Amino acid sequence: MQPPSLVATDVDGTLLDPDERVSPRAVAVVERLVAAGVGFVLVTGRPPRWIPPVVAQLEVAALAVCANGSVLYDAAADRVLWADAIPPDALARLAEAATETLPGCALAVERVDLGAPFVAEPGYRHAWDDGDEIAADRSVLLSRPAVKLLIRDPRLSSDAMVAALTPVIGDQADLTFSYPRGLVEVSPPGVTKATGLAEVARRRGVTAADVVAFGDMPNDLEMLRWAGHGVAMGNAHPALLEVADEVTASNAEDGLALVLERWF
Repeated sequence: MQPPSLVATDVDGTLLDPDERVSPRAVAVVERLVAAGVGFVLVTGRPPRWIPPVVAQLEVAALAVCANGSVLYDAAADRVLWADAIPPDALARLAEAATETLPGCALAVERVDLGAPFVAEPGYRHAWDDGDEIAADRSVLLSRPAVKLLIRDPRLSSDAMVAALTPVIGDQADLTFSYPRGLVEVSPPGVTKATGLAEVARRRGVTAADVVAFGDMPNDLEMLRWAGHGVAMGNAHPALLEVADEVTASNAEDGLALVLERWF
């Protein structure tokens, strides 16, 4: 492959090492590719408010496709450029389907809202700490558009939850996960990391063939398939190992830098 015109990377388990740091080697190669005029974009399940600490480590401004493709965030300007949300009526249908399929599950929503960006039911058990959470009953959760609905059931694996929910939800929404132990992330129908990345590429006048993308979890599948060269990390979920054009070293072994150093 020729040097890419756009580099896209997942954050957790990919760009970040197991200590949630960007290694000096990764920082250096990202700086070189940006200096060479190559586009660089984070493509993550994280919400916009979790992006600034990552960008601060990179020492370069970055665009970020957030919430698995539902939001485009300009980290340099600290501004959401666009967002694709699930409307309240659709949220209500999805919540009903989740509860009927997985009795005992709990729900939360991610919004692009500075006042209440993350709202969870009182019984929701967090996979990650989130100091911005607001606890509320389900009627409040479903009352406003959300860029992501989260379905939590720690009794099950995320793979098992997706397998159970997919035949029930069908094409009403996109189901994926980035955490393996009982958490499904629900996006508007047809919205994935690939669609968000494709919009960034379009804005830069870049085709999929000129994109290198890195990932490690099922929410990266569509992105790796779409990119001209999809790279799975050595620590990736088995589903990514099957579709990737290349498997690099793990995020603990500078797998991202090892690939990018071929060109930069």
